[in-house]
Amino acid sequence: MSDAQDKELRALQAALAAEHAAVYGYGVVGGRIGEQRRTEARTAYDAHRARRDALVRDVKGAGGTPVAAAAGYALPFPVPDAAAAVRLAAELEMRVAGVYADLVRSSGDERRRSAAEAMREAAVRSVRWSGESVAFPGLAERSGTAPGGPAPAP
Repeated sequence: MSDAQDKELRALQAALAAEHAAVYGYGVVGGRIGEQRRTEARTAYDAHRARRDALVRDVKGAGGTPVAAAAGYALPFPVPDAAAAVRLAAELEMRVAGVYADLVRSSGDERRRSAAEAMREAAVRSVRWSGESVAFPGLAERSGTAPGGPAPAP
């Protein structure tokens, strides 16, 4: 495996790990979100599940063994109510966008287009949840936001 292929496989695995964490996180969001935003949360949950499943196929296609989901994830802050659930959803999306930015940098052609689309979708969902945007979604070093991990830590 070439260095470029290895770098791309690592970025695919990181994106898969982020999607596992996002699916878990949206389970928490769904349990706390208010009725008026429940459909939005379910749509995001379904989108992350679909991306996760596609990444499993991509990792296998690249010759890797897909990283497994953890049994649980540490959340970045307590989520006792609907307001915290909205903040968590926005945070999950920003973290996922960051990981997809790394995949965009590490891949080419169709995979790059797909990663850019996933980054855009996550950035748009983050804006919808938070009501705020950044100049360079997924690029904390350019947006001035505090750097964060790709997903809640296991």
